[in-house]
Amino acid sequence: MRRFLCCLVVLWGAIAAAAQAAPAKTVLVLGDSLSAAHNIPVEAGWVHLLGDRLAKMEPGWTVVNASISGETSLSGRNRLPGLLEKTKPDVLVIELGANDGLRGLPLAPLKENLAAMIDAAQKAHARVLLLGIELPVNYGPQYRDGLRAVYIDLAKAKHVALVPFLLDGVALKPELMQQDGLHPVTAGEPMVLDNVWKGLAPLLH
Repeated sequence: MRRFLCCLVVLWGAIAAAAQAAPAKTVLVLGDSLSAAHNIPVEAGWVHLLGDRLAKMEPGWTVVNASISGETSLSGRNRLPGLLEKTKPDVLVIELGANDGLRGLPLAPLKENLAAMIDAAQKAHARVLLLGIELPVNYGPQYRDGLRAVYIDLAKAKHVALVPFLLDGVALKPELMQQDGLHPVTAGEPMVLDNVWKGLAPLLH
């Protein structure tokens, strides 16, 4: 009996050691200023808040924020292969398209760029979360509806998770937005994270 207990203790010790030695999984966030903590402290941004939340999970997760203010879908597409090779993420979060839309760029290239990023991530065995964005009403219903459809159509065609509107519940509340009307203030970032979490949480298991 004593020998059995000793063996059991050794076995559990080996399992615990293996669990501790297991490398943390990675979430890679590829986005623009909405994910780069524009004009607010970095630690207040939703991506940093996500890192804090994931750090408490078992097994461990790390977050790599590759977001750059001003990023377009084309520049993100060009950067992604190197990021996939370097970080080898388990999950890729794509938050791009706002700058394409704000510049009034054609939607077909945007869709093509996003599709190429999804394909590259899936080829690298990473699960994908696509974060949609909405434009101000002055861009007109045809363009706004077309942009919205890009994300919805891609999510269906590529079988990836989708958050239809990153700033849902935030964008229309002036007290949660900066003076530019495009970026959340610090108080709005936890709500942005909650929006992201709805689509991300199922991908972490």
